[in-house]
Amino acid sequence: MSRTIHVLPDVVANQIAAGEVVERPASVVKELVENALDAGATRVEVHLGSGGKREIRVSDDGSGMGREDALLALDRHATSKIGAADDLRGIRSFGFRGEALPSIASVSRLSLETCLRGATAGTRLLARGGTVTVVEDHARTPGTTVVVERLFFNAPARARFLRPPATETRAVNDALIPLALANEKVSILLTSDGRTLLDLPATSDVVGRIAAIWGEDAAGELLVLEHEAEGFTLRGVVQRPDRVRPGFRRAHLFVDGRPFRDPAVLRAADRGYRTTIPPDHRPWVFLFLDVPRGSVDVNVHPTKAEVRFHDRGAVERAVEEAVRTALEGEASAATLDETPARPFLPVRERSPGRFGDGAPGPPDRSGGPRGVQARAVAMEADEQMTFLVSSPVTGAGADAARADTDRGEAARADAASVDTADGTLTHPVEVEGFQRPRLWQVHQSWILAEVRDGLLLIDQHAAHERILFERLMTRFDGSVEESQHLLFPLTIRLTPAEVRMVDDLKGLLHRAGFEVEAFGEGTVILQAVPNPHPYFDAEKVFREMIDELTHGSELVRSARNQHERLAMSFACKAAIKAGQALDPREIQELFDQLFATRLPFHDVHGRPTTVRLSRGELERKFGR
Repeated sequence: MSRTIHVLPDVVANQIAAGEVVERPASVVKELVENALDAGATRVEVHLGSGGKREIRVSDDGSGMGREDALLALDRHATSKIGAADDLRGIRSFGFRGEALPSIASVSRLSLETCLRGATAGTRLLARGGTVTVVEDHARTPGTTVVVERLFFNAPARARFLRPPATETRAVNDALIPLALANEKVSILLTSDGRTLLDLPATSDVVGRIAAIWGEDAAGELLVLEHEAEGFTLRGVVQRPDRVRPGFRRAHLFVDGRPFRDPAVLRAADRGYRTTIPPDHRPWVFLFLDVPRGSVDVNVHPTKAEVRFHDRGAVERAVEEAVRTALEGEASAATLDETPARPFLPVRERSPGRFGDGAPGPPDRSGGPRGVQARAVAMEADEQMTFLVSSPVTGAGADAARADTDRGEAARADAASVDTADGTLTHPVEVEGFQRPRLWQVHQSWILAEVRDGLLLIDQHAAHERILFERLMTRFDGSVEESQHLLFPLTIRLTPAEVRMVDDLKGLLHRAGFEVEAFGEGTVILQAVPNPHPYFDAEKVFREMIDELTHGSELVRSARNQHERLAMSFACKAAIKAGQALDPREIQELFDQLFATRLPFHDVHGRPTTVRLSRGELERKFGR
């Protein structure tokens, strides 16, 4: 009887293994750089051609290999990292399966040059589709260089799934970041088609590495963390509570120097921030966990991206306690009181002067004018909003507000039929007999309006967010947003990905009021900026907006197109914040402009801008 089961040839077996190990160029780079780090390299260089589809070159100054080891490295399950099953309980190296190099060689044309430290000559190997074709002596410096050409040349079905070069390059960059963070004492260089994307010099600590990747400003937002508990040692950095923002987070976890993914551990870190940040905010977390031998299994995932802890509860408790301890030890950590009316009141970092009373404001780093005052517009008559006939606002700035009211009465016929010159939206409305309601600012966060059947509370930040969004969307369909040219242009350092995003959005940014130009490698210069209100921090808004657009967030992912993504992000970042004092004229202008928008009752996140308390509800509260 003939046999139906047979042993696969090595070439076929390697190609099957490559299906798990080699998914795309980023997978190749990850495996080769891990090998370089395991070899004790102090410098690793990665060069890409066409995003790695045409060529991947990884060079290091590690220990290198002799000829026999170089040949053996292309055999499956040949490794120098372990020698017995018990060694798996205490793995400290990145690699240990002996699958990467033969798997890569089986689906590419591979060249390997290597030389032992102290040797007089090195070795050069050439392999095609997993078959070694050339073995020869080769003169070179100590270390190893692996060149992978025409990835998936013999697996066209796999090659068709590769993305465009730019996408594959970004994936390589993302794959290198965790390895760079875990090995800050190793310098790492990444180039693509001759362009330098990452150039990270060796540094003494992870904060220095973070500064090299994301900038000094990002590193300045971090707190150093060191903690020991239940046999675990934790070190790393976490973000200051007053710097945490919603949306995209940078989070990297390491166990015994190995990157891994674990949402439960990140949730434990978030719990450490409890009562110091809003629940939708996501802090940056960079945690390095050292565990006792045998307490973690790293051999549970094909790409080693996941691990299994012997005592997961202890790990999560240690992480939460470590973060909490770091925050409590920081004098500037703010504990935010929770109230039923508004769970979170952001920390107020400065007390600027008001818009219209001539009081001094914050330092104007832009060197330009203080800003352009918003103009009152005719308010849309909504069935839900029938306002009491009442006197205008009183107090400081009342004269200016009355003057605006009078001018508004005289200009109603024109304002009701056209858009204003500055892009504020107006609509045909019936305004006969209309007088503005009385308005007050409450806790420098809400505007209180007296309406016919009760009270209306308006979130000033959410309201301004809606105004800015609709104004900018209108600008995208027509003229360019008004901007102010800066006497002293702002020079801003960005990551390579952010620089590419700025370049892609240059036209839209110009229409939004940002005149931005490239200014050397990794740097842009702002020549002009929009000015939606006098306390607009152009640099801060620009940084946050580009960061969000580059890395994505729940908000920008919900947008229909690039125009809407930019408008959403700008409105969210640029709107006046809770805690900003407004004078009566500003309150009136914000109120008028909100109800001139198309969707005045929600901000760009879909959250309400207004809360209405009926007279009946108020009477019930007082037992009437």
